[in-house]
Amino acid sequence: MSSGADASQGGWSRRRFLGALGGTAAVVAVPAPASAPAGPESTPVATPAPAPSTHRTGKAAGPRPLYLGTYTSVDGGGTGIGLATYDPATGQITGAGTLTGVADPSYLAVHPDGRTLYAVDEQTSGAVTAVRLADRKVLGSRSTGGAGPCHLSVHPTGRWLLSANYTSGSVAVHPIGTSGALGERTALVKHSSPQPGPGQDGPHAHQFVTSPDGGHVLAVDLGTDTVYTYRLDTTKGTLAEVSQAHTRPGAGPRHLTFHPGGRYAYLANEVDDTVAVCAYDPATGALSIGDPQSSGSTGDTTNYPAQILVTPNGSYAYLANRGDNTLARYAVETDGARLRLLDTVPVSGGFPRQIAFSPDGTLLFAANQKSGTVSVFLVDGESGELRLAGAPFASPVAVCALPL
Repeated sequence: MSSGADASQGGWSRRRFLGALGGTAAVVAVPAPASAPAGPESTPVATPAPAPSTHRTGKAAGPRPLYLGTYTSVDGGGTGIGLATYDPATGQITGAGTLTGVADPSYLAVHPDGRTLYAVDEQTSGAVTAVRLADRKVLGSRSTGGAGPCHLSVHPTGRWLLSANYTSGSVAVHPIGTSGALGERTALVKHSSPQPGPGQDGPHAHQFVTSPDGGHVLAVDLGTDTVYTYRLDTTKGTLAEVSQAHTRPGAGPRHLTFHPGGRYAYLANEVDDTVAVCAYDPATGALSIGDPQSSGSTGDTTNYPAQILVTPNGSYAYLANRGDNTLARYAVETDGARLRLLDTVPVSGGFPRQIAFSPDGTLLFAANQKSGTVSVFLVDGESGELRLAGAPFASPVAVCALPL
């Protein structure tokens, strides 16, 4: 299948098709409403998230909440957002039920104040949904104005939700009210230029995030081989494009993460199986993409890099490799300007779709789509080495793990 086969395949999106190849899940064409209901029927019967106790060091001592994204419209998928807790010392996960009323919640994010959870509804009539965490009540959904939203993030001000419509190749902005609920969309921008890259059938926005300086928001588009920089009007919620950065043709950029220093970022390229170091200018928002580097995959199977993370101290980076089913470890050198591949470790699962650190950076969670599991690794603060923290946790079609 060409890497641009997105909305065809009998109703299968490219993202779901890749996840199902060789796996047990098959996509079912299940029509769904543009937004999830926000009445009592959406409120799950579940205990509230535990309030953690802390030592004098500030590290959580009790169980911490973990939220799990899935697809609800595939065979073997979940029925909503998975609820769990994890031990911050050992990484052990304990299931705690499901929050229903959210369709295809394939990516999750939390408000900076920790009170509200946001999920994409990755469907043809795309939407974003807000959930109040105190009682896990669904506060309602808003249309993203596009199809297949696959990523969302909250602006550091806590006032705006940013989302990326994969199938439509567009990005959207929604205001966030004081209750955490979402208002009507204030911006929708479709990526119409440049033309799609080799093998692509159109733009495919894959990520929408804020730069560390807070002055710009960046959209990564796999279909056009481009990272777009916008200035977000934090009063009106509108977007103005200020810059474009282009990968080599056919790279298929998927996810970007910034070094804590704020002057460099690292880009995972899904289609050509590479990563790249990018220089970032906070004054202008311009991104300069460097030469492609190895993902660490062996070449024994087709590999699709998914997501790259950097440790809070900026010393190491990790790349999730779907297909190779490994996590690549890089040393971050020259104040962020260089990545040096150190090794790879088996992810102990199939098709690691997304990875995330615990808030203190001592644990790394990998959501494995094909095996329906979440693997947890202990992160060595000195060497950056990863050690599997016990048997992976079973979670239907696990595509996102969000530890709080």
